[in-house]
Amino acid sequence: MKYDQEANLISWEIAKGNISHVREFGNFIVHLSKTGKPILIEILDATKFVGQVDNIKKIIDIKKQIMETN
Repeated sequence: MKYDQEANLISWEIAKGNISHVREFGNFIVHLSKTGKPILIEILDATKFVGQVDNIKKIIDIKKQIMETN
């Protein structure tokens, strides 16, 4: 996984292979092989995405704490 600070982009190579086409899902760009196997995932506006992940982790931690006290 690599972060390009200038482009504010995370790129994550999840498999080896040749990229045939690309699908875009909001801030996610998935590079696919001819057979549709994901090769590379790019996350645009990476700092925004990481901030959202941190918020989700906090919510999960709070829920765990509530469950433990009940």
